[in-house]
Amino acid sequence: MTDLKISEGRCQFCHRVASDVPRLIAGDSAFICSDCVESCSALLNPKEGVAEDGPLAEYHLFERLARHFAPLRPQELIATSRTYPLRQQADLQMALDDIFGERRIPENFVGIHQQYRHEVLGFSKVLEQGRGAVEAAPAQYEEVDIGRGETVRCLKNGLWLMRDGGEAFAVLLAQHHDYGSSGDTNIEIMAAPGEHGAALCTRVFDALELRLSKGSCYRGRVLSLERQDQYSGHAPRIFVHELETVSRGDVILPEATLAAVERNVLGFAGQRQALRALGLSTQKGLLFHGTPGTGKTHCIRYVAGRLPDHTTLLITAEGAGLLPQYMALARLLQPALVVIEDADLIARDRSERADACDEVMLNRLLNEMDGLRERADVFFILTTNRPETLEPALASRPGRIDQTIEFPLPNGDLRKRLIALYAKTLPVPAALVEELARRTDGASPAFIKELLRRIAQHHLEVAQGGDVAHDTAEAALHEMLFSGGALNARLLGGAVPEAPN
Repeated sequence: MTDLKISEGRCQFCHRVASDVPRLIAGDSAFICSDCVESCSALLNPKEGVAEDGPLAEYHLFERLARHFAPLRPQELIATSRTYPLRQQADLQMALDDIFGERRIPENFVGIHQQYRHEVLGFSKVLEQGRGAVEAAPAQYEEVDIGRGETVRCLKNGLWLMRDGGEAFAVLLAQHHDYGSSGDTNIEIMAAPGEHGAALCTRVFDALELRLSKGSCYRGRVLSLERQDQYSGHAPRIFVHELETVSRGDVILPEATLAAVERNVLGFAGQRQALRALGLSTQKGLLFHGTPGTGKTHCIRYVAGRLPDHTTLLITAEGAGLLPQYMALARLLQPALVVIEDADLIARDRSERADACDEVMLNRLLNEMDGLRERADVFFILTTNRPETLEPALASRPGRIDQTIEFPLPNGDLRKRLIALYAKTLPVPAALVEELARRTDGASPAFIKELLRRIAQHHLEVAQGGDVAHDTAEAALHEMLFSGGALNARLLGGAVPEAPN
């Protein structure tokens, strides 16, 4: 008798290695895995009461397809496919469920055992017979977060066996995985040859497109695209941000600045329908500029909260390589608010560029904002701390940037409002508020916010009750301005005063 033992190697039946199977058994000159042993056992000893030619004995998908399409042979049918980016996975799953209804296993749906995920799984592969035949398997799912505490349970692959009237058709869903990264989702429809089959495929894909464009679960949310560890140009997932609600009273800006923001964003959004009726563009570009920490991002959060029907897309310099995917998403989910933070990092003056890749990113941004493609209900809001470094073709050309809005450092009255806002429930006496407002002349809102947190920390350390003492506030201010040196003050957005005598 052959001496059997658990070992390392590759199964001679399914060609999987030891790490891919529960057990790999070595004989005198070959290996077989435990999965193949069980399959052989099931073929040799079918369960009692189940006919060998019944549906439960059809372990391979080519057998199920042959029965579903009989008397036509699957090889005589036509197949049409479309590829969808993985970022649409949740929307695609909801659209498929809406079109095809309840999945009943094994009546009209079956999961797939996909042996090698880097291979594109299509009907040509599913119809293969012999050693590499694709087997039925339990359906595999993954939970995709769509924000607000909600998830969508998405299939990783599956086969629908459907009928349209008396005509059979099949739909195959499979994810394609590149080595070391996630890829796209492929949908393939197989139907009878001829006009009816072609029309059926078109009708199903049109229904999918309609639901993807009109019924996205991401519409009206704040999104960014996740990047992979290895750069491959893919945008595998959508990340949903839960931003803190910002009221108008929490936006401490000069009234003229805030009014300009509201007129050019909120007012413009309310007039879009009338502007479109006049034949005017409904795309608008704005540039928020000012020293660091003056409230540009804070104001964007306020604006996004006032536009609940708009989908907000957050693009950082790190995500600039995914700009085409962001723009496709903005047009799909319009009306949209596209925010490009620190725009000077990807749109600085051409004369300062030495990298061809940077030039490509700049040109993509210019083309999108210039409206070379279809006009859409899209706001572009770019932020920068250094407007003088921006490419003139972006900053000095109407149609790309329609309005620039400066965010200045706060004056004395605004600093008092900021101190009251950031103190929250911290008991700061009115006289101390006045003194802090005077002492922080030239400081940014970000500096004042951190100062109030430091004061709270010092106040808790001395463990005294009642109002914040003058000495406590002085200790926090000294730590920020003098103990850390000039660099610390600049990093925190504060003016650097002369050291006290």
